[in-house]
Amino acid sequence: ALQSIWLQLHVAAAIFAYSLFALSFAASVLYLIQKGKDGFFIPAKSLDGLIYNFIAAGFPFMTLVIITGAIWAEEAWGTWWSWDPKETWALVTWLIYALCLHFRRTKQWSGRAAAWVALAGFAAVIFTLVGVTLLMPGAHSY
Repeated sequence: ALQSIWLQLHVAAAIFAYSLFALSFAASVLYLIQKGKDGFFIPAKSLDGLIYNFIAAGFPFMTLVIITGAIWAEEAWGTWWSWDPKETWALVTWLIYALCLHFRRTKQWSGRAAAWVALAGFAAVIFTLVGVTLLMPGAHSY
């Protein structure tokens, strides 16, 4: 099961997705520290755009994480989805970022609201990576 190309694609997609979400987190922290005003180095509007762009770039990779993970799971264990805690929290993370992108595109969230949702999304990423592994037994706990 660990020799599958799907595992390699799954892990690579996760690295890209989580890296881009980490950058959106950093931009969100800077935005909130500046209280939405132009900062010393980066204008607030630019930070707001960076938050969106990093999430928009990471979201397709997060989608690939779920798809490649499902294909790999079917190949390895004979089931596409087993509601393993890591799978479930990956879906929760995907939904948070999907809502963020949706409300951003409909112009309902920007600025502080978008920054706070990006922080919540990255909290879900951290919980998916660390919290689930340490607190919840499942197929992803090694």
